Amino acid sequence: MARAKYQISDFLAPANDGNVTFFNHVHKILLGGGYKTKIQVTKTDGLRISYHEPKSKTTAGIIAVLLFGEKSMKVRIYGANHKAYPDTVDALPKHIENQIAKAPNCLKSTHPDKCWKGCRGYDFQIKGKRYFKCLTACFLLDVDEASVPFLLGLIEKEMIERENLREMTL
Repeated sequence: MARAKYQISDFLAPANDGNVTFFNHVHKILLGGGYKTKIQVTKTDGLRISYHEPKSKTTAGIIAVLLFGEKSMKVRIYGANHKAYPDTVDALPKHIENQIAKAPNCLKSTHPDKCWKGCRGYDFQIKGKRYFKCLTACFLLDVDEASVPFLLGLIEKEMIERENLREMTL
């Protein structure tokens, strides 16, 4: 049986106007940075769009955009270089910090054999409070009007750091 081919319009059909505007803005930024798009259906996330670094064979993209139900959109930002932009992380508002605080703690610290081999989790601070969080759940954040500027800031900083690393390896 052939796999269904999904388009961005399939993903955005149930989304509200604010989420569509956010998605289109992020989509334009990431495509402008040379990121590749992958649209897929997953067991855990449903229909998901992810963006992967140019010339990278890694499966951890910079961002995955997830749509739950008719109106709830989330982004998963793989902030591998979060330590390079602590001011941006420190400026996150309380409602985003609360989402991060609710994310599961990293299993690698207590049960190294219970997580996948390549996991390293995130060990960072927000406003002096230390977090050691799961790689896939730490920056899984709700998209809402109040969060958009901060989410864009995280995405743009991560893109800059990844670009700097690529330039250093050339």
